[in-house]
Amino acid sequence: MNIGAISLGCDKNRVDTEKMLARLEGGGHCIVSSAEEADILVVNTCAFIDKAKEESIDEILWAISQKQSANAKHVIVTGCLAERYADALKEEFHEVDAILGVNNYDEIVRTVESICSGERVLATHGKDKFCDKRVLTTPYHYAYLKIADGCNNHCTYCAIPSIRGKYRSEKLEDLLKEAKALSDDGVKELILVAQDVTCYGVDFDGKPHLTELVREIEKLDFEWIRLLYLEPETVDDGLIEFIANESKVVKYMDIPLQHVDDGVLKLMNRGTTEARIRELVSKVKSKGITLRTTFICGFPQESEEAFNKLRDFVKDTDIDYAGFFAYSREEGTAADRLGGHLDDEVKQARADELSELWQVKLAKRNQSLIGTRVRAIYDDIDYDRQAFIGRSAAQAPDIDNVIYFTADSVVQVGNFYDIEITGTDGVDLVGRVLE
Repeated sequence: MNIGAISLGCDKNRVDTEKMLARLEGGGHCIVSSAEEADILVVNTCAFIDKAKEESIDEILWAISQKQSANAKHVIVTGCLAERYADALKEEFHEVDAILGVNNYDEIVRTVESICSGERVLATHGKDKFCDKRVLTTPYHYAYLKIADGCNNHCTYCAIPSIRGKYRSEKLEDLLKEAKALSDDGVKELILVAQDVTCYGVDFDGKPHLTELVREIEKLDFEWIRLLYLEPETVDDGLIEFIANESKVVKYMDIPLQHVDDGVLKLMNRGTTEARIRELVSKVKSKGITLRTTFICGFPQESEEAFNKLRDFVKDTDIDYAGFFAYSREEGTAADRLGGHLDDEVKQARADELSELWQVKLAKRNQSLIGTRVRAIYDDIDYDRQAFIGRSAAQAPDIDNVIYFTADSVVQVGNFYDIEITGTDGVDLVGRVLE
């Protein structure tokens, strides 16, 4: 069968999709890139916040429309939305042929056989075996390595523990086998992801084993190793020093702070304080490490004073990249049961205000980079701009700004180049390859 896939949500979900496609390919099926070619469409959904759920529903409806127009014969829905709302999806979308939860991807080949025989499949709460095979959906020169699933943090706003379960680290030897296969296939940048990368291995013996894992990965033929999603409560001095000094580990930390007001942090069950956050940011930046973070605006009981404290922190603190999100009320979470929920308009206005402030701050910082030189990897090309698209070590794919650059000689996607920054274009940088 020809099978097409739509992957929504985070990079961890992307890895799930890639491994699901590998299972299907191993089962004799052909992976295609367009709905017109597909006999079966797989929609791997996200259910983290309301906007993600809305996008997932829209994509399911689109896949159903393809089925109804005879472009595709079957639709399979997988992922977090399928795990969280399996019964509702089964009831509401009769045109969906199969619903698989986040730990039921081992059943994907058998599911295809079943739906082609006229059966309807519903499978959740499974337990997949580790799969080290991938069909990459990223450019060939970078890939994500999901080192764990689930989460034990129980932030009050987050439904991930109820969807994905407790934190479960993959075995080191399994990850190294998967990483080696990616390296052998030409991947140059490996990006480690999990709901909480910092806690890798804690479920083995109560101690983190992240640096041990990374040191083993460094023995492989990667040029950059990037760590995303480092929870602030578990980032210690040793990890900061490790990232600052390891030659293959890029000097970049993604630490989701979420807020700085002590009262809001306590309601979020974040396990940290404003004082600790300020100390952490100072330590990270003192080592020359790029810092990305995210903030939630309009959390229940967030007063004007608490929001102003967050705004001042964003304005005055030396953070390189930040994302701002209006609080999304998720049923079944502890935050959903709190009093003092704010109107949607207020939440969005606060997120927009901080985002606008940040755009101005980032543009000013970009101006200071004009005349500097960076080493960047060539990711893609923008034909409208007549420019190549690259990233320095200080820029993660898809979430940070980029460098639009030109070159007087031939350049090749996936290669590294020394680039002089010559200008800016909004939040992005402009440069040229140094010969």
